[in-house]
Amino acid sequence: MPQSRAKEKTIFFCTSCGNESGKWFGKCPVCGEFNTCSEEKVRESVKGVKRAAVLNEESTPLPLSKINSEQDERIKSGIDEFDRVLGGGIVKGSLVLLGGDPGIGKSTILLEVARNLSNDGRKLLYVSGEESLSQIKMRAKRVGNFSDSLLLMTETDLSVIEEAIEKAAPQLVIIDSIQTMYSPEAEAAPGSVSQVRASTATLMRLSKTKGITIFVIGHVTKEGNVAGPRVLEHMVDTVLYLEGDRYASYRILRGVKNRFGSTNEIGVFEMTGSGLSEVPDPSGYMLSGRPEGASGSVVAVSMEGTRPILIEIQALVTRSNFGMPRRTAVGIDINRVNLLMAVLEKRIGLKLSEYDAYVNITGGMRMNEPAVDLGIVMAIVSSYKDKPIDDHLFCFGEVGLSGEVRSVSQADQRIAEAHKLGFDKCILPKASLAKLSKESSSGVKPYGVSFVSDVVKLF
Repeated sequence: MPQSRAKEKTIFFCTSCGNESGKWFGKCPVCGEFNTCSEEKVRESVKGVKRAAVLNEESTPLPLSKINSEQDERIKSGIDEFDRVLGGGIVKGSLVLLGGDPGIGKSTILLEVARNLSNDGRKLLYVSGEESLSQIKMRAKRVGNFSDSLLLMTETDLSVIEEAIEKAAPQLVIIDSIQTMYSPEAEAAPGSVSQVRASTATLMRLSKTKGITIFVIGHVTKEGNVAGPRVLEHMVDTVLYLEGDRYASYRILRGVKNRFGSTNEIGVFEMTGSGLSEVPDPSGYMLSGRPEGASGSVVAVSMEGTRPILIEIQALVTRSNFGMPRRTAVGIDINRVNLLMAVLEKRIGLKLSEYDAYVNITGGMRMNEPAVDLGIVMAIVSSYKDKPIDDHLFCFGEVGLSGEVRSVSQADQRIAEAHKLGFDKCILPKASLAKLSKESSSGVKPYGVSFVSDVVKLF
């Protein structure tokens, strides 16, 4: 008796969280986002047809004592900043998603990784759904010389790509990009919610069953998130974002999810004519061109994973010509700036409600660590009083709503990094002052403060 064909039905997906619904919605009932409903046609499975399941070695249940607990094998990419963000190197059999704005350098950095690994004799497959082979070769000429162990193909059909992987048996695969891939199992247009999810599931199965490391490039939305359902980020092992102004030379690689390492690490790169080159000393790079003797400028120290980074915080406070003063922040959460200005007005009496305030972190960095609070406060007060801060002074500390300056972690590492760059004066929380070791504070004169009023007295 012939089997009945699978029926088609319409499903509505939320492009933000991946929630499925049988009817249209204006507001997603799960994540609460508006206008994220996407209509897709999917196949309904045939009832009564049961597939015979076969247990293999990977799917057989095992007790915990029989599982090998050795550390995952890592492959060095030849780019130290890239390996740092991944947690020490590329993990065999992992699925990595790399997102970023158009033209930021996603394809370039993965092409550099492919160059280094191919020159080490490893077999790689680069699959592009956006460029022709000649276009990839033109870009590869800028990056450097490649060995013949790097294979290139232009294809969007995942069934063809899967067959090519079976035949070539590469150690690493690069997919550029996931939004252009097409899976015959999902009858929808490439880039749709169904296709992105089905394509990622196929790649995940290939990665885990064959032990192949797969890098997937993803487009981003105007909000800066990877396009497609949010479930895409949950399916992969690691999510990386390449950030920065595409018209500037700096690039920052940040890990937002990593099953094999820390998510606090960042890698700093500089875009050159021959591709992305790593910046081993990001603090010196971020402080290059810093003005001397200018008010509203201060150096703060932030921790990104295990690495202390010195950043310059600039503030411009000027009298407002309108009834409602303007607040602008670049590289810092604007709500945090408004909170700190409210603390200064309430606890110290600065009439900041009559002034416009513009706060900026130079170099294109974006910092969310509370330890930069003290730097924001000092920059605002310096610009308000038009008094410059000592060029050899740096600071760090968290500011609370009562105006207290709270301690932060890893004060020794912060001071040691600043001292290497020639800074000899430090303003830090008094609670952290007692925990400093003599080795780290040698050559640096620390000033401990308990409240923001103590900071204002220094001006």
